[in-house]
Amino acid sequence: MAKRRPEGPEPSLRGFGEGPPRSWTTLADLRALSLKAWSSGSLLRELLEPTGLYPRRRALKRPTAAALLRDYAAAGAWAGELFAAAGPFSLETVEVGRSTIGSNRLPAAAVFAAAGDEIGFVGKTRDAARFVELAGDLTALDPSFRQWVLRRPLRLLELGADALTAARVALWLRDNPEPGVYVRQLSLPGVHTKFIENHRRVIDELAECLRSVALPEEVPPVGGDLPEIPAEPDALLGQPAARTPAARFAARHGFVHPPELVRFRTLDPTVPLLGGARDITVTAAAFSSLRLPVASVIVTENLVNFLALPERAGSLAIYGGGYGFSSLRDAAWLRDCEVLYWGDLDTHGFRILDELRAVHPHVVSILMDEATLLEHRDVWGSEPQPSIAALGRLTEEEQALYRALGDDTFGPAVRLEQELIRWDWALERLTISR
Repeated sequence: MAKRRPEGPEPSLRGFGEGPPRSWTTLADLRALSLKAWSSGSLLRELLEPTGLYPRRRALKRPTAAALLRDYAAAGAWAGELFAAAGPFSLETVEVGRSTIGSNRLPAAAVFAAAGDEIGFVGKTRDAARFVELAGDLTALDPSFRQWVLRRPLRLLELGADALTAARVALWLRDNPEPGVYVRQLSLPGVHTKFIENHRRVIDELAECLRSVALPEEVPPVGGDLPEIPAEPDALLGQPAARTPAARFAARHGFVHPPELVRFRTLDPTVPLLGGARDITVTAAAFSSLRLPVASVIVTENLVNFLALPERAGSLAIYGGGYGFSSLRDAAWLRDCEVLYWGDLDTHGFRILDELRAVHPHVVSILMDEATLLEHRDVWGSEPQPSIAALGRLTEEEQALYRALGDDTFGPAVRLEQELIRWDWALERLTISR
């Protein structure tokens, strides 16, 4: 940047002023734009499939002639920083201020000749080289994986060699459909149960590539890589063999998965179970085949409550497992019993109750009322992420309390965990419910 003044020598402009106004594009702003392109994955994609974007011109907001006249030193410092950083990029300049302060050439745009230059500008050259190496190794295993590389470039870089191992698992699944073994029995180098647990999503995505099931074709917008495929919920009603993510993965790929289990205890010592045992765990299939002489069942989510429930004639206690009641779906004999549900007094407690009613509509809640909530103000906690789901299986009273908790009527995200309810209060209401 040069300034011509007839009354004196040309001044040096670098190092003066307190910094450019925020409206001018600084070197930090330029780097932020390039980092944004890196974070979107677009710079890495350019290395594999150039789109014609380069040479890439990034326009710069620069001082006006009026700004030069007002704060010549700050403008000089701004221009000097950009000129000094040139190398990864070249600078286009324009003439500014000829008729007011004298002719000055200011940076107007930064031009990156190639994607590699912009990658170097943000200090990612080594990462980019590693990406190209991994991409080559992955596509050497099967060309179909190239589409995954282009859609998940940052994920490939994050996974490193684990992506290659996951790809080998996907290839094995293609070549061994419906293997009929446990995941534990999968004998591949570097593959064990924990690896599968930690990489189910990427294995699924790579397997989809091999099955030629297209992922979205559009290139993601600058500002973020493609979003991960939404995780499946931890419980799917009506799917007793696929309640957990691990079970669903096994079902998708034909693996055998350990059966669901139901833990229960009889509250009536006269009801025979297995010898003298009163606390038993069986498979969901075995539980559904039971024919027990009980008229009442109490489902509770807290283990100590489950163990501490007092003797109760003709009654059985079931230890719940949070979301998901597919294990109870086929237990048709429960339809002939009174079923009580005791969960946490918070939005998720009501959501679990709603889900249980999808399996057994006649369930009655216990100790999940406003009186119990207000009686225990001294032990209220805070629910980390309250549910906002619309629940259609609650009674009018339950629905009102669910909405009140969600609307912070009693305070921010109030919750009452069932184990904090006074035992004498709980016992009195359990007795009344008989």
